[in-house]
Amino acid sequence: MERIGVGIVGGSTTGWASLGHIPVLAALPDVELRAVSTSRSSSAQAAAAEYGVPAYDNHRDLIAHPGVDLVVVSVKVTEHLEIISDAVTAGKAVYSEWPLANGLAEAEKLTELARTAGVRTVAGLQGRYAPEVRHARDLIRDGYIGEVLGTTMVGSGMVWGPQATASQAYWYDKANGATPLTSPTMHALDPLHFVLGEFDTVAAQLTIGRKQATIAESGSTIDVSVADQVAVIGTLRGGAAASVFYRGGASRGDNFRWEINGSEGDLVMTSAWGNMQVAELTLAGGRGADGAVRPIETPASYVNDVPAELRGTVGANVARLYTHLARDLSDGTRTVPDFEHALKRHRLIDSIERAADTGVRQAIQH
Repeated sequence: MERIGVGIVGGSTTGWASLGHIPVLAALPDVELRAVSTSRSSSAQAAAAEYGVPAYDNHRDLIAHPGVDLVVVSVKVTEHLEIISDAVTAGKAVYSEWPLANGLAEAEKLTELARTAGVRTVAGLQGRYAPEVRHARDLIRDGYIGEVLGTTMVGSGMVWGPQATASQAYWYDKANGATPLTSPTMHALDPLHFVLGEFDTVAAQLTIGRKQATIAESGSTIDVSVADQVAVIGTLRGGAAASVFYRGGASRGDNFRWEINGSEGDLVMTSAWGNMQVAELTLAGGRGADGAVRPIETPASYVNDVPAELRGTVGANVARLYTHLARDLSDGTRTVPDFEHALKRHRLIDSIERAADTGVRQAIQH
């Protein structure tokens, strides 16, 4: 199969794409960076010099590049609708960073547009590809903990604390679509569902704990309209109980801890970093007569599926997503999270918000 030509909208020399995508594209054999676009001519020129590919200050020029097969959208959520619509209309495959859209209505529109156009799509929910997540899933399927009884997950958003940089300020405004619920919580809930199955019902509490935040550069304050304390409880389709709590900012205690408790044993996944989709995770477990959990070594087969230079980096799970996408395109399969999957996650967000607003437990449609 020929290499997949990738164009990145939001491909400046700073920001997420410069860390999570561009090093990955340089290391993997099945994909290749062909073009980038940014919002300004000066940043486009800097990107062209840094990456050695054409760079544009208009995303439509990148979409029109004949060598671009896959358009990666790595910009603010408020810009997704226009850019993804343009790419899909041009017949290009699209990889959208998560969240797919600013709210359910936009997600439904983009999913229907892609469905009608018949283009391949990818949603950047890469946490499910973490080696420890996949190993935990296989251990559970092999009966390590017996019947799954319940699970608890507690994490930190790392952003949405008392202080922010000027570039982070938009995250504190709910209207912009990037919130502790839509971003870090859903990045963690997707692997939870990958391992244990989907929610059957949910109840929720969304609270704005910090009413203001300080901008580091100026010392000025901004109002906070996002809920920075996210509590979700529910029942999984298999009958197990689930409790998930995400906080804004960072904790002096645990920033990520996920326990899965069963009739015969327990698994515990932890990290010092709360955004688990890019974190280095540690898996521990205990069963039977064990009095405590102890580290479980993740077999090399789960880890060595990406080049050595990517292991342990923030782009490692992104690399695994690209690898599975290339395999899908070669084999004609559809295993990676796509817009249909992303729409399901946006519907879950809507159900959680409705549960919090009404105080009524919501049944999840499947």
